[in-house]
Amino acid sequence: MTETRPWDRAASVPALVDGRRLPEVAALAHDRPTVAELFDFMRDAELRFATLRMRLVERSLTTRGEDSTTMDVMLRHPGDARVITSRDGTTVGGDHEVWISDGEIVRTYSGLHRYGTQRPVRARPRGLGDPDFPGPARVYDPVTALPAGTLAETFVHPAGFCQNVLATGVCLITGTVKVAGREAIVVECDHPRTVERVADRPDYRVVIAVDRTDGVILRLEESMGGAVTRDATVTSYEPNAALPPSALAFTFPADTTFIY
Repeated sequence: MTETRPWDRAASVPALVDGRRLPEVAALAHDRPTVAELFDFMRDAELRFATLRMRLVERSLTTRGEDSTTMDVMLRHPGDARVITSRDGTTVGGDHEVWISDGEIVRTYSGLHRYGTQRPVRARPRGLGDPDFPGPARVYDPVTALPAGTLAETFVHPAGFCQNVLATGVCLITGTVKVAGREAIVVECDHPRTVERVADRPDYRVVIAVDRTDGVILRLEESMGGAVTRDATVTSYEPNAALPPSALAFTFPADTTFIY
């Protein structure tokens, strides 16, 4: 019997060259890479651009019907990032949230409640990079952090998603597709085990489209029983975009109530 070891190289980042990390795989060598080769390529996605401007739209089915959320991502290495999340069907300037960081301080603002926060970046637990740890126990250390648990984080830093979700299911590369005008590789994953309890069923499937040039995720689709329950698609993707000096600046409105 041959045992297939799940991909566990999310934290296997390349060594520093002149003080910065470079992608281990510069470009995909084959039209149809293996799943492991593609995951290695995806892990270093953020290392292939200095700045990024990206918009993604998520549509999901809930008990209230279909929800639509838009995320505008702006990033400049190292450390500077801003994510604005807005929900469709609300008044202009109403239900939106701002997350912005310079790598040292994180500020958030809720347009709906007029609440703001400002706090130092949360320190990572010590020892996570210990090479003696098994692969699944180690985590990817981003060059520029994005809000944890969001699609922005998953799309731009896909290493953890590959290791902790996709690699727990049965993955197959099925072809290519165009997303936001870019060629993307399609990966289908049947019944990943690391999911919320509601999706722990044999007919749960995840399909992603991976940018062939940079390795970021451009589309993520989840379905159960053949019905799509979540569809998140990048509608605009601009790596190495020219960002004005004020692009990542933010000033809290005068009527902001600070929680901390």
